[in-house]
Amino acid sequence: MNNAKTALVTGSSSGIGYGIAKILLKNGYQVVIHGVESQEQAAPMLKDLFSIGNVLGYYSVDVSNAPSIEQFYSDLQSANITIDILVNNAGIQYVAPIQEFPIQKWDQILAINLSSAFHFTRLLLPAMQKQKWGRIINIASAHGVVASVNKAAYVASKHGIVGLTKVAALENAQNGITCNAICPGWVLTPLVEAQIEKRASEQEISIDQARSNLLLEKQPTGQFATADEIGEYVAFLCTDSAAQINGASLTIDGGWTAQ
Repeated sequence: MNNAKTALVTGSSSGIGYGIAKILLKNGYQVVIHGVESQEQAAPMLKDLFSIGNVLGYYSVDVSNAPSIEQFYSDLQSANITIDILVNNAGIQYVAPIQEFPIQKWDQILAINLSSAFHFTRLLLPAMQKQKWGRIINIASAHGVVASVNKAAYVASKHGIVGLTKVAALENAQNGITCNAICPGWVLTPLVEAQIEKRASEQEISIDQARSNLLLEKQPTGQFATADEIGEYVAFLCTDSAAQINGASLTIDGGWTAQ
């Protein structure tokens, strides 16, 4: 049993984060939902999640800067919400060759994909350390293990997440806290769907062909991983059975990084 432990899943209003939140709710955890949409825009998604389990609230926060994250943390404290499980999932993508990569996009991707995980971790660790229990699960990527062209900022941020994971795991190895990185391959999320549509347009091929080409270039199974599968992996890492899994980079990539 999880004794009604509380999880914060960043970027959980859609995609992988939504899948993780849904599975944690199904497993009896209390979950704080985070996104960038307004309360009104998020209402249909929240209605679905409320029907599954105990959602402690929805917070619309720009996690690209430390002050916003610190205010978010302060709001959680004001609501007497203590986070036992942190899932750093928020992330964005931009594709361009290094010499053409917009500086603003580089800074934004590093801020959201990597720095936000650092800020949430540093703020939430003390309470976990005090209670001698905690789970920090960073959603990295196959691109935290290997690289692809035209994704300098994303690959750098995800490699950074893997490094941050290892440091947090080592620093808290005797505190009852584990920190691990999950490294998904292709998952059919809005972010990936946008890449597929862009590829179909540029290559003048169908969406189905673009989807198939994208998968088979990297993922030997030729199938997408699902947000629910990642959610189940997160839920397992929160159990006592996973207490000795620490500092690991765990792939769900259909064999992508085995090549």
